[in-house]
Amino acid sequence: MKKYITLFIALAVCVSQVAQAQGNKEANKLAREGAEASRNQDYDKGVELLRKATDLDRKYAADLAVAYQQRGFASARDQKFEEAIADFNEALKIKSNDSRIYEQRAAVEMKLRDYDKALADYSEAIKLKPNEVRYYLYRSYIYETKEDIGNSMADTEKALKLDPKNAEAQSRKARLEAKQAAAPPPVNSPRPAPTASKSP
Repeated sequence: MKKYITLFIALAVCVSQVAQAQGNKEANKLAREGAEASRNQDYDKGVELLRKATDLDRKYAADLAVAYQQRGFASARDQKFEEAIADFNEALKIKSNDSRIYEQRAAVEMKLRDYDKALADYSEAIKLKPNEVRYYLYRSYIYETKEDIGNSMADTEKALKLDPKNAEAQSRKARLEAKQAAAPPPVNSPRPAPTASKSP
């Protein structure tokens, strides 16, 4: 009886391994076809095939994230901004630690003039890559666009600390300093009312 149980367990393990190998073969096939479709700029087909491959084997998730990025970039190029953002959102669900995806989504949000979301995405990119000068420069640009000179100057200073010879940062700093100098002085709290003089 014990022999039959052992034989049954061994058989079950073999069947499981064969099923897994067949699943991996199918996943490999789908992933190859998806990558090929993406290379041929058939992004919809590429995403669909890579989604199926990822369902069978999670090791293809990174490839799926790349396919979403490629399709998002193509949509942005074609002025289909909402579709681009949707694809970048999907890519971030898979690879939330990829600063480049945040940067790409922020660029589209800037085109839509959704500056608050773009600021949030550049802030996430900076958390992931704190030494990337261009993220500070883009965020500084958005702050300047929003007339937030203080935050724009802070990011410009961070960019210059990382790259003291950066021409864009030097130019922005000079422009921001000129704006600060031309701005009216801040309004102080109201002056206290004069005290009444004593009558003789």
